[in-house]
Amino acid sequence: MSRIRQFGEEVAGYSIPVLNEREIRAAAGMLFLLMFVSIQRAASVGDFVLLKYAVVLFLTDISIRIFINPKFSPTLIMGRFFVRNQVPEYVGAQQKIFAWRIGFALASIMFVLLIVVNTYSPITGLICFICLIFLFFEAVFGICLGCKFYSMLYKEKAQYCPGEVCDLKSKQEIQIISKIQIIIVVAFIAFMWLTILLFNDIFVEPPYDLFGLESAMH
Repeated sequence: MSRIRQFGEEVAGYSIPVLNEREIRAAAGMLFLLMFVSIQRAASVGDFVLLKYAVVLFLTDISIRIFINPKFSPTLIMGRFFVRNQVPEYVGAQQKIFAWRIGFALASIMFVLLIVVNTYSPITGLICFICLIFLFFEAVFGICLGCKFYSMLYKEKAQYCPGEVCDLKSKQEIQIISKIQIIIVVAFIAFMWLTILLFNDIFVEPPYDLFGLESAMH
């Protein structure tokens, strides 16, 4: 039973149980895509069916991670498949379970409000937004926002953080953002804003069928 119910893997060279960050990021990406599509559908056409299924999936998956074993999480298993040819990046399991407990709390509230009570409100909207932010940062930037709270609340230092951010004291040359690069980003934002200002009336016009295939089908 102890081999089934555990959190993290014992890996030679690591003093605490660890998890593979690459699997976690892959799983976060899949969950983000599912949540984004379902939230977009609910917000645009008022269809909450897909979102309800997504909440059940999210809550079930994260419950398995916390209360049984992350290695039995369906999304982490799929994540392991997609990154199976990549070298594992080990991270401390302690801060991950803390972050996932936050996700479990948010998903539980969504389950009660959206499925059990069958309601929607600014509360469900805010929770959806927070979940998307957490998943996006994990999948795209490799930043575990929940792990940040772990370091703030617990005196003990988090170990084996993604990208070794726990131990990074100074940036390497390739990590430094120069003034020129900052100017480029600012100029790019200004360019996009100007594009919206000048061409919005043109862009809002719906495109026409180039080959007339839609009309031919009718």
